[in-house]
Amino acid sequence: MNQSLLLPLSLYIHFPWCIQKCPYCDFNSHAVKAGIPEQAYIDALLADLRVDLALVTPSRPIQSIFMGGGTPSLFSPQAIQRLLLGIQEQVLLTPDCEITLEANPGTFESAKFKAFRQLGINRLSIGIQSFNDPHLKKLGRVHSAAEALKAVAIAQQAGFDNLNLDLMFGLPDQTSEQALFDVQTAIDLNPTHISFYQLTLEPNTYFHRFPPKLPEDDTIFAIQKNCQQRLAAHGYQQYEISAYAQQGKQARHNLNYWQFGDYLGIGAGAHGKISQALPEKIIRTIKPKSPEQYLKQAKAKHQTIAIEQLPLEFVMNHLRLKTGFNLADYVAVTGLGVESLEPALTECLQQGLLVKNQQQISCSEKGWDFLDVVLEKFIVL
Repeated sequence: MNQSLLLPLSLYIHFPWCIQKCPYCDFNSHAVKAGIPEQAYIDALLADLRVDLALVTPSRPIQSIFMGGGTPSLFSPQAIQRLLLGIQEQVLLTPDCEITLEANPGTFESAKFKAFRQLGINRLSIGIQSFNDPHLKKLGRVHSAAEALKAVAIAQQAGFDNLNLDLMFGLPDQTSEQALFDVQTAIDLNPTHISFYQLTLEPNTYFHRFPPKLPEDDTIFAIQKNCQQRLAAHGYQQYEISAYAQQGKQARHNLNYWQFGDYLGIGAGAHGKISQALPEKIIRTIKPKSPEQYLKQAKAKHQTIAIEQLPLEFVMNHLRLKTGFNLADYVAVTGLGVESLEPALTECLQQGLLVKNQQQISCSEKGWDFLDVVLEKFIVL
């Protein structure tokens, strides 16, 4: 049997519209100007999926769906219903398929989110970022702290008992006390999952062109460590660089990315990764970024991952996880021998950046703090 058939298969769906573009955002998102072409976009998504499904074995079911953006919750429940029904007409979903919808507090209406839950969406991810109004304003967010709290209440009342809250730290003029307040406020809301990640000034963003004054590196590091301790003390275990979950509530969709599983990516600017024959043919699909071009069903790009790049591709994802990876899994998932990880693996072990427990490879605490240094050693020039 082709080992690629044993990999989980997920589906990512990109919705490229937002109420407005945040100054730190480098995702493929566009401010709504003249309304959203809902029906045309759903048509394009379903046509896109039909093309991508020709790349995979028909018997492979979808184990998770993630609707991201942009702001997918700007779409109506009727449009999302037509999308989900159209997906199920084309491909089998596992009985316990995790279906996540991203939402921003500025788009919450009680009836709308009850409808989303009734459609079978069983996980919600809310882009809070902060519970501090001045910080939200500096981040260009359209909601207030009060609206963020109301959004969580609406989600829980709608029946969403698997809930992620996004928080950022290292914000302009943020103190350690303010960051801890954000984290404690999120904890008190009892979500199953908290994403807690540092604000970075990404290329091609407003903040990159006009950088705000951020806290000193030592302050940011102290914020991170203090907040991680607070999360752990309340049962939120870090399992990935920026992901903290209650017991058994890790994001299955994102775990599939980090474990180098396969995923279809549909929507403007979406990426996918499909293993067809290991190691000779692992391909990435890249869809047109422009919503206008995507609606015209412009052709996607296909790129085959070069065999010499597979070690980096694999460890770059797996080493984001606290558990790291098993050498036997590396062989099964990439089709390469363990020797293909050398000499980088031995060098990282000798320098104490990685640790080995039988066949399990993971970052040490030192390696976790300097993951970029670890990954650089696996780059093939």
